Amino acid sequence: MKFRPCIDLHHGKVVQIVGGSLSDSDQERLRTNFVASEGAASFASLYRRHGLDGGHVIALGPGNEASARAALGAWPGGMQYGGGVNVDNASDWLDAGASHVIVTSWVFSGGRIDYERLEQLVARIGRQRLVLDLSCRQREGHFHVVTDRWQRFTDEVVDAALLGRLAAFCDEFLVHGVDVEGLRQGIQEELIVLLGEHSPLPVTYAGGVHRLAELDRVHELGRGRVDLTTGSALDIYGGGVAFSDVLAWPARQPR
Repeated sequence: MKFRPCIDLHHGKVVQIVGGSLSDSDQERLRTNFVASEGAASFASLYRRHGLDGGHVIALGPGNEASARAALGAWPGGMQYGGGVNVDNASDWLDAGASHVIVTSWVFSGGRIDYERLEQLVARIGRQRLVLDLSCRQREGHFHVVTDRWQRFTDEVVDAALLGRLAAFCDEFLVHGVDVEGLRQGIQEELIVLLGEHSPLPVTYAGGVHRLAELDRVHELGRGRVDLTTGSALDIYGGGVAFSDVLAWPARQPR
């Protein structure tokens, strides 16, 4: 297990939000935990200095292209990019410095994965440069992938069958537990167990972290096979977990 950093962008600024509050049409619903005074490149440079690769830059809606490119340019090949990625612009983001592109909504149609679109994307950039975002919300005892700012439930359930099927098309998975994302009230343990048991690829979990001990808990529940990203919990984003403690954690993590 490793810690992976994140840079979330909204209207060009580095932010931390409550994930389930994001919407295209109703900005009054948006709940923001933190808005940084520093630019995205500053955070990317911080992560680069500490060798925290494999994190992600996520554009939450329009108005973020310049900030995203600045972050990727500050650490070429060090971070992944997600936000409005499709077959026409994926190569541009890789050329801008992203190690991988992260895709969700574009490969869905009518609530199901559009495998024709997915195959087009893989043909264009190669599966080794693609991360599939399977961020999900719980409904009737199952974790359903959600799209369109995490507001639209799909028919696709995150389980062993789906993870196995999609592993042929990508290099990694990114999975936010949307029901707890940004709330800083605890991780979604059942989801982490599922990912640790069934993901055949590297997978990063995000959502709900609020104390350092939860890094140990993710390591335990995910059997060391689930990486972790967190933003709102960190002191550099206004939270109570010291970034310095996260940097020191690998040296003491359980084996």
